[in-house]
Amino acid sequence: MSSLLREEMQRVLFRPAKHKLVEFIEIEEPLPGRHFLCVSVGQKKVVQLSIVHCQISKTTQKSGSKKLQTQRSSIQECYKKIEIWSLNDLTLVDGRDPDVDDPCFLLHFDKVRTVTAITCSAKYTMVRALVALCDRHCQRPLNLQNFDFTYIKPTTYYYNRGDCVVLSQICFYACNLVCLSMCPVPLDA
Repeated sequence: MSSLLREEMQRVLFRPAKHKLVEFIEIEEPLPGRHFLCVSVGQKKVVQLSIVHCQISKTTQKSGSKKLQTQRSSIQECYKKIEIWSLNDLTLVDGRDPDVDDPCFLLHFDKVRTVTAITCSAKYTMVRALVALCDRHCQRPLNLQNFDFTYIKPTTYYYNRGDCVVLSQICFYACNLVCLSMCPVPLDA
């Protein structure tokens, strides 16, 4: 489902503006409809954060002599950017409390913007993307506060390796352990 949303938003909203949608998460907002926090990279490597509102607008049209009413929606009218910021203007991302599974976090621009993700996992997904983009395009580290940093920048050996590689290594080690446990051990008396 998220890949379909990504493709649709990329095609309808970001590609015409010559931006590439890098990451998005669904967020909770008081307005009706679905809302997304999106991060995109434009020409000249300008990184933007935007709140995208998706509200399916329905128009009624009468068709034919039978006067049937059909509901139609235009997907181009569905997605609208309602707030836009530059990543360069982001001074701090505050996770509020690292010891609690709280999907809410604060984005500090000129004003503080409260964002509530659908899940805590989505919050960390967005923060990882922001850290990587800030390192790559802004040449400065992103200031983070009140996050569990083991979920943001893993320092383990397996970081940036595919899941299949890690799984195959674990299976290889397990097979070695089984083989070694089946070997007879000579007992010298």
